[in-house]
Amino acid sequence: MLQIFVVISIAVIAAIVLLLFLMGRFHRRNTITPIAGLAFSFVISGILFGDDRILGYSLLAIGVMLAVVDIYDRSRST
Repeated sequence: MLQIFVVISIAVIAAIVLLLFLMGRFHRRNTITPIAGLAFSFVISGILFGDDRILGYSLLAIGVMLAVVDIYDRSRST
């Protein structure tokens, strides 16, 4: 059951990346910040290490907190 969840998660992420890539050709280019990339990697790690609940949830929480910090930082700079 967990393997199905991981495969579905990876498929959804791949679809989002594909949509962003296709939309990027027609819209203004938004660059990903290093903090956002780090947050994304923590969220993916949290999904992959979901067997150990403490580790998985901790990694997800760190990723979400970094994403919030990045959103706040980008909103102040514009």
